[in-house]
Amino acid sequence: MNIYALHLSQLQQRTESALARCGFDALLIASGIEKYAFLDDRPYLFQPNPHFKHWLPLVNHPNSWLLLRPGHKPRVVYYQPDDYWHVPPSSPTGEWVEHVELIVISRAEDAAAHLKAPGRLAIIGEADAALDGVVPNNPTELLNLLHYPRACKSEYELEQMRAASRRAAPAHLAARDAFLAGASEAEIHRAYLIAAGHTDRDLPYGNIVALNEHCAVLHYQYQDEQRPAESLSFLIDAGAQVNGYASDITRAWTHGNAASAEFDALLAAMESAQLALVDEVRAGVDYREIHLSTHRRIAAILQAQGIVKMSVEAQIAERVTSIFMPHGTGHLLGLQVHDVGGFMADESGALSPKPEGHPYLRLTRTLQPGMVVTIEPGLYFIPTLLRQLRASPASASVDWALVERLSRFGGIRIEDDVVCRAEGGPENMTRDAFAAL
Repeated sequence: MNIYALHLSQLQQRTESALARCGFDALLIASGIEKYAFLDDRPYLFQPNPHFKHWLPLVNHPNSWLLLRPGHKPRVVYYQPDDYWHVPPSSPTGEWVEHVELIVISRAEDAAAHLKAPGRLAIIGEADAALDGVVPNNPTELLNLLHYPRACKSEYELEQMRAASRRAAPAHLAARDAFLAGASEAEIHRAYLIAAGHTDRDLPYGNIVALNEHCAVLHYQYQDEQRPAESLSFLIDAGAQVNGYASDITRAWTHGNAASAEFDALLAAMESAQLALVDEVRAGVDYREIHLSTHRRIAAILQAQGIVKMSVEAQIAERVTSIFMPHGTGHLLGLQVHDVGGFMADESGALSPKPEGHPYLRLTRTLQPGMVVTIEPGLYFIPTLLRQLRASPASASVDWALVERLSRFGGIRIEDDVVCRAEGGPENMTRDAFAAL
């Protein structure tokens, strides 16, 4: 059995068990519909239901459906309109076709006739995906049973994510080269897209392409066309997508000259810390402990670089490190960039709390084999947070002249996509992809 067939078999078993436990006889999954701007006929970018693309490598297929019944092949109702305004989905091809019962329709409303099943139905989808007699009910208990194990990826899923890393890695290097050549943020972004073979429509999330002080904006959302008078530093947070699965990679760069020497020392220290944190990804480890380890390592860097003249313990106690790294260390990754289930204590939906004082951590689970997580420590010079630090008792221990010099560079984030293995150290999909170039 190939890895895709095995993946489907595992999903079928998991779904049948969940349906039986929740008292349902069948499951319907809507792919989703196109949504339109208010008072306009311009559609937003289509975002497929992640439950749909968990089964099928179909990401640009609105108005399609999946019917799952115990003991039956998955039934795929495949919407292929006769459309001359837009390019419709191509005729169904690929290895998935032989594993399903396929029904092709040309009108969206015709799907309802093929989605009938006896007994009690669970229907997963957005409310506006409803058809006549087919209305999503999104049962919470069932969703919990499906979301909790989704954190652990099948071999098929891992292969898609490795491919997504291999697609993103050369694009990151193309973006770096554009930065070194003096390009603007918008020009760097275009270089990334060309190297990745993507358009903006294909990206798993909007690229963060930041120069200089913009590197201190965690989710910087613009790409300036204007080349800066002086290009000091560059941060790019960008991924790629293969069959609905994402990579999520961040790198920071400078020109490596005398003007950046102080910042380069900080960058080198963060690189070492990030690799050490990656090595902490082991089965049975509470991810919250990796996050707290991140803050201890950043405190040590701040102390060693002379930025904050306080002990590691004192910095943690007074939450100084949260000024320089206000976000979480990482999150689950897969069908969604911030994959579901990051806070689940178990399949009932009970929550594992975040550590006190760390509200933005996105993952609080104990690591299991097959989980894919990001490890993305950062160290930033964010004006609004630095003002808070100036007003605190810790201000006297900060070398503000050094902070001012480093602030011109904005900040650092280094992010890899990491697989937790059953035994031994983790698989670093990101570093493997770069090493293969």
